[in-house]
Amino acid sequence: MRRHLISAADLSRDDALLILDTADELAKISDRSIKKLPTLRGRTVVNLFFEDSTRTRISFEAAAKRLSADVINFSAKGSSVSKGESLKDTALTLEAMGADAVVIRHGASGAPHRLAGWVRGSVVNAGDGTHEHPTQALLDAFTMRRRLGPLDGRRVTIVGDVLHSRVARSNVLLLSTLGAEVTLVAPPTLLPVSVGSWPCEVSYDLDAVLPKSDVVMMLRVQRERMNAAFFPTEREYSRRYGLDRDRVARMHDDAIVMHPGPMNRGMEIAAEVADSPRSTIVEQVANGVTTRMAVLYLLLGGADLGGEIRQ
Repeated sequence: MRRHLISAADLSRDDALLILDTADELAKISDRSIKKLPTLRGRTVVNLFFEDSTRTRISFEAAAKRLSADVINFSAKGSSVSKGESLKDTALTLEAMGADAVVIRHGASGAPHRLAGWVRGSVVNAGDGTHEHPTQALLDAFTMRRRLGPLDGRRVTIVGDVLHSRVARSNVLLLSTLGAEVTLVAPPTLLPVSVGSWPCEVSYDLDAVLPKSDVVMMLRVQRERMNAAFFPTEREYSRRYGLDRDRVARMHDDAIVMHPGPMNRGMEIAAEVADSPRSTIVEQVANGVTTRMAVLYLLLGGADLGGEIRQ
């Protein structure tokens, strides 16, 4: 693997499979009474979050702590950033503190790439603007693989606000690398101009795609990023692109439903669908910790994993 994980495009097929296989090994400790390994003892991981996040920040913190790393949580609110300190100055401060890895979430696309040029440690992109969120794509692929087996030839449908979704972009790149066939379904106003260059198909008709899908991933409608009227009303959006009980009935028996969270229940996904046996939403949260453990382990070059798992 490379020193940083900034984009899903950074991962070759072998890299991606190595992370997923490592996560499979690490998942074995989740059933233990003591869910901790000494692998990264003495290493320091900094969670550098310039955007509000609960799920992702806690997931990375839990992952680092389960590998015995020291964790520093940095929030932009209440820090020198709120007084006007630049990202570069913050990076130099972290460098002086000897951070071995920096997990960054930032509202500006490209911020992790800039940070990687200023620090000697590894940089992990935990979401930048409307660009990418590679560890979310990895945990999604890990969840799919556990439910469905190898992803070669699997048909994955990603539905909703693709325009503002870093999750969608990372998933398209990673899943295509792993051999899956990806279709994006959204109103034309919620698709990026550059979508024609992505390794996927595009459809505007959810009902036509559902019967052929092995996985249906619903995306959150990101109201906080919208500065225009991208669809007439929420009710109209839900009617055409929401996943309800009737639409789930058109999916084949083994197909699964995913959502990266947080959800707008009743808008992009009905409550009964989110809580159904087909849904992997809770599994995705648990698998997020395991997958991020694998990423940190591989980037920071931990000790022999097999012996520690077997102990």
